[in-house]
Amino acid sequence: MIIGIGSDLCDITRIARSLERFGERFTHRVFTEGERLKSDRRAARAPSYARRFAAKEACAKALGTGMSHGVFWRDMEVVNLPGGRPTMRLTGGALARLEALTPAGHEAVVHVTLTDDPPIAQAFVVIEARPLPRGGQAPT
Repeated sequence: MIIGIGSDLCDITRIARSLERFGERFTHRVFTEGERLKSDRRAARAPSYARRFAAKEACAKALGTGMSHGVFWRDMEVVNLPGGRPTMRLTGGALARLEALTPAGHEAVVHVTLTDDPPIAQAFVVIEARPLPRGGQAPT
C-alpha cells in the first residue's frame, strides 16, 4: 500500500547560484558526504545537486512533514541500489517519521525517480508499505 507521495521541481540555475555564492557552506548544510562526493565528481555538478535537492523536498512531502517536525536536509540521502536505481536512505527525524507512518507488520520501501531537463530538475518519491512475510522479519 502507498503511504506517501511527494514531488518537487527545482531550478538548476538557482542551485548553481547557491553553489557559486555559498560553496561548501551550502553543500555541507543540505547534502550528506556521499551526495557531495557523487555530485562533485560530475561534470554537470549543478544538475546533480539539483536532482538531489528535489528528491529531498519530494521525500519530505511524502513523509507528510516538509522540512519541519524534526526532519532535516541531511536526514534524507539519495543513494543508489546495486543496479543503479536511486532510493533514499533515511536517518534521524526522517527515519523516525517513516517508522511512525509504517503500519505494524509492514516494511517501508522508498521509490525515487530523478530527472532533469535544464533549467529544471524533478523528483518523485513514493513510499510503499509492504507486508512482512510470516514471522514478521524483512527479507534479507
